[in-house]
Amino acid sequence: MKKHQLDHILRAAGNITGQKQFVIVGSQALHGKHPDLADDIVMSAEVDLFALKSPDATELLNEIGVDSPFHMTHGFYADPIDEGTATLPRGWKGRLVNLPAGDTGGVKGLCLEPHDLAIAKYAARRDKDRVFTSELVRRGLVDRAILLALVELTPVTPDEKERIRADIANDFASSGKRATDK
Repeated sequence: MKKHQLDHILRAAGNITGQKQFVIVGSQALHGKHPDLADDIVMSAEVDLFALKSPDATELLNEIGVDSPFHMTHGFYADPIDEGTATLPRGWKGRLVNLPAGDTGGVKGLCLEPHDLAIAKYAARRDKDRVFTSELVRRGLVDRAILLALVELTPVTPDEKERIRADIANDFASSGKRATDK
């Protein structure tokens, strides 16, 4: 998904809900820090988001959700989620990144910081998440030390923390990056 498509979804989300701020949680959150990334890492057709100040309004986003006329017309859609959908490290809200200005009709996108996004993907650990985290590492978009520090702030069991640390180590080893590399 390109940045202008994300802007279109935010504009539509604001029109539908009357809300002016949305948190972007999935892979499209990379547009916050890296609005010009190659399409292959932000290729998903959906934007996972929720209304920051009115979680109940998020449900209205199904109007531009999967299989909606909006989706059929534009080829991309909103995936309304709630704040608890992703497993995130404590303090993630304080690390949100503003989506760069665009044609959003005054609607603000607040994107997960890439390290918080990576931790959420490590915690979810679906096949597509494993591919995504390895790409984040390979492209130098995340720092190993920051990821390891955030694991300690993530509300998961000790066994899950160990698994996430192992997955991080594996991604960095597979990328050829040394422990001191980004």
